[in-house]
Amino acid sequence: MKLKNKVVIVTGASRGIGQEIAFLLAENGASIVVNHSNSIKDADATVAKIKDNGGKAIAIKADVSDRDQVTQLFDQTIKAFGNVDVLVNNAGVMINKKLKDNTQEDFNKQFDVNVKGVFNMLQEADSKLSDNGHIINISSSTVKLMFPTYALYSATKAAVEQMTRVFSKEIGRGISVNALAPGPTETELFLNGKSEEFIDRLKAMNAFNRLAQPLDIAKVALFLASDDSKWISGQVIAANGALI
Repeated sequence: MKLKNKVVIVTGASRGIGQEIAFLLAENGASIVVNHSNSIKDADATVAKIKDNGGKAIAIKADVSDRDQVTQLFDQTIKAFGNVDVLVNNAGVMINKKLKDNTQEDFNKQFDVNVKGVFNMLQEADSKLSDNGHIINISSSTVKLMFPTYALYSATKAAVEQMTRVFSKEIGRGISVNALAPGPTETELFLNGKSEEFIDRLKAMNAFNRLAQPLDIAKVALFLASDDSKWISGQVIAANGALI
């Protein structure tokens, strides 16, 4: 129970990696806020499963790209549980197109959620996260790769990594700030629209010849959310099976 009596906000926690992080952190004693922007059914199902396993969780709807909604997310969490100890900035969107084919809307949507969303959450955490807390910003191993169609998405995650490094030296109060950069992970969102041939190529690029499972990533998040990782801050932790 590494996170006993800790309160954790996981953004974008209604499915995929965020959901698995919510499950594992709840199993380790944390009270979980399952944040979602428009997936109330999935969020409620995530909360129900955590409660069925003896954990504590609530769902809170908030669009992280909207600063007022982020403020409400923190305030509602503190009202429900008393404080916020760990923040996992997982919410994100991915649009895969060649650079020349992206629209202004594609650009704005990815930067609004992936970059401004993290920016808003970090600003709110600066005053509302508990002393000696932990912040985990979810990045991507695509930042270091030159995958075609990933230019804008990778650019958003590169911005997240740089904010992580700088903010880790600004926030103080004993709070650690790190980024977690998964490689290709077997989620419904990731697999959607990808051919079996492309997926097989991705599998062959790492040392284990498989895609990551969400639990592989959640285990690293658990470590970064616990005091075992306290001396690690301002770092980007790659979890990609020696992909890069």
